[in-house]
Order: sequence, then C-alpha cells, then structure tokens
Amino acid sequence: MEHSLTQIPELRSPWRTATLVASAIAAIELVALLVLGVTLLAEPVAQRVTQTAEAKELAATPKRRTAPSAGAAAMPRSRVSVMVLNGNGRTGAAGSTAERTQALGYTIGGVGNAPRTDYTRSVVMYRKGYAPEAQRLAKDLRLKIVGPLDGLEPAELLGAHVAVVVGE
Repeated sequence: MEHSLTQIPELRSPWRTATLVASAIAAIELVALLVLGVTLLAEPVAQRVTQTAEAKELAATPKRRTAPSAGAAAMPRSRVSVMVLNGNGRTGAAGSTAERTQALGYTIGGVGNAPRTDYTRSVVMYRKGYAPEAQRLAKDLRLKIVGPLDGLEPAELLGAHVAVVVGE
C-alpha cells in the first residue's frame, strides 16, 4: 500500500492554502509599507538634497558686489540729514529751501550761510558714501548739479549726510 501525502488531498490542501494566503498578505503589507515609506520620506529627502546642492552652488559661485545706482538710495528720506546753506547772500533763501526740503520728508541737520555768497546756481553736495541720497534729493528739489563736497569740509556739515547750497 502506497500512502503518500500527495495522494491525500485533505492533508495537503489546508496547509498549502494557509501558506499562500499568509504569503500574499505579507506581500501586500510589504508593498503598503514601501509605498507609505516612499510617500512620507521622499519629499523631505528631496528637499534636503536640493538645499544641499543649492548651498554648494552658492559657495562655489564668486560673489559680485554691485554699486547702487544713482536712483537706488539706501536710506529712506527721513533718515537723510540735510544741511542747507545760503550761497547767494539773499536773506531767507536757505530757510525757505530748508522748509521745502523738510516737506519732502528729509531731516534738516542745520541751516546757515555758505563760506561764499557768489553761487550762481544751487548745488547738492554729498559726503563720501551718500551719492545716491544726494542724487535723489537733487531730483526731489529739481536741481541739476550734484557732486562731492567741494569747498566744504565734512566737519562743516555737523553730521549731515548731504548739503544744499542755495544759489541764484
């Protein structure tokens, strides 16, 4: 008599079916865990890789310094101190220009007389580093002549950034 397990269907079938079902469930759980892991980790990992690459690229790129253009004043008008000087000898010329300048939002650092009274045109002069602010002030006052301090010492400005010398 030959008795083999392959010939008895009741002994072979329940174990085989249970094994296949358990393997299928484990495979589905594995796929679900992989999908969940990729979904949760892929975006943060990609962001970190991108940030690292950008940081390396920025470190490798040489930095260029650009000078501010004439229209790009760094300081707001309220922080620019202006010294208004009478350069034409007429009484009240510096005072009226100071009032106009203050009405535009600038801070008046002082009003006085220029060392000379023979200025034929109004001029905006600036201390080193304040050219953009002087350009903006000249534009606001509709003056055409702008330049570095000429005939004035920085100490004479009493801390002001720019000076307006009122001419004829």
